[in-house]
Amino acid sequence: MQINQKTFKAIIKPNSPKNEVIGFDNDKKAYKINIKAKAEDNKANIELIKFLSKVTGKKAVIKSGLRSREKLIELADKG
Repeated sequence: MQINQKTFKAIIKPNSPKNEVIGFDNDKKAYKINIKAKAEDNKANIELIKFLSKVTGKKAVIKSGLRSREKLIELADKG
C-alpha cells in the first residue's frame, strides 16, 4: 500500500510480528500500521518514524497522538 499524502491519520498496532502498512480504515480515514516495537518508553513511536521514513523516502513527524494509538503524521521532504 502506497502512502502519498503529506498529512494523514494512522492507527498503530504495536508489538506486531513485523512493520507493515496493513490497510486503510474508511470509517476513521486512517492507515492501519503494524509496528514491531512495544508501546513503552516511546519505542513504538520511534520505530514508526523510522519505518515511515524508509517506506516513503520522506521525513515523518508525529504531529499529535504521541500517547495514543491514533496519530496524525506529517511527511516532509528530507532536507
